[in-house]
Amino acid sequence: MADAIAQGVLLGGFYALLAAGLTLVFGVMKVVNLAHGDLTVLASYVALVLIGITGLNPLALMPVVALIMGLIGYALQRGVINFTLGQGLLPPLVVTFGISIIIQNGLLELFTADSQGLDAGPIELASIDIGPVTVGWFPLLTFALAVVVLAALHLLLRHTGLGRAFRALSDDLPTAQLMGISTRHLFAMSMGVAMMVMGVAGVILGIRAQVVPSIGPSFLIYAFESVIIGGLGSLWGTLAGGVVLGVAQNVGAFFDPGWSELAGHLVFLAILAFRPRGLFGRPEAL
Repeated sequence: MADAIAQGVLLGGFYALLAAGLTLVFGVMKVVNLAHGDLTVLASYVALVLIGITGLNPLALMPVVALIMGLIGYALQRGVINFTLGQGLLPPLVVTFGISIIIQNGLLELFTADSQGLDAGPIELASIDIGPVTVGWFPLLTFALAVVVLAALHLLLRHTGLGRAFRALSDDLPTAQLMGISTRHLFAMSMGVAMMVMGVAGVILGIRAQVVPSIGPSFLIYAFESVIIGGLGSLWGTLAGGVVLGVAQNVGAFFDPGWSELAGHLVFLAILAFRPRGLFGRPEAL
């Protein structure tokens, strides 16, 4: 049981990394990005292409993948999603759903339905004994990376001019516009930052598992559950939500392998029923 809990905590780090971009986009723009999982899978395939070109380790290519995804995010928001904002919740949902379908079919056409993964080398199999449990170095690295990314986002939002502009848009959009803030540019910047985080998560995803073009919606569900369990608008709550979800899945699998996903969904529903704002949710968005 102790091993299952420890592995669940580390799995929660991956879920938090997966969900951080979703939290940022919703917090700044109030947009539920249905293409979030597919964009993360796209990052895995971008890493795959770069490895084919350079032959480098995917971990070494992570900053490049993050930069490419950030540029894609800026262009996608500025050229497509911005035009749906201010018209209610439905238009952004429909557009991001369409983007999801386009990404899935585009990847299927380019890379076929065969599963593919990224090889990070010996670190994938290396492990260390910590008391009564044995944990892998790669899951530890993933958890540490999640903490670093969330800390960087926290510093960005609290201690930079760009972060203050993001929070102004989140707190009071009309007043921010009256103060001369360029919403089109800043919304695109927020999507770009979120997509950089998705780029990091996509590389980790490609190393952790074999990816196929249609796998994105499954990871969108995990990201949503992590965000809602932790509480909308709370970056560190996203980490807590990911840990709760990861522990629930691993403890469920400890009793029966078929209970893994079911246990996570049941915990999610229980928290949603008794704490609709999540564990650390608060009224303000960021």
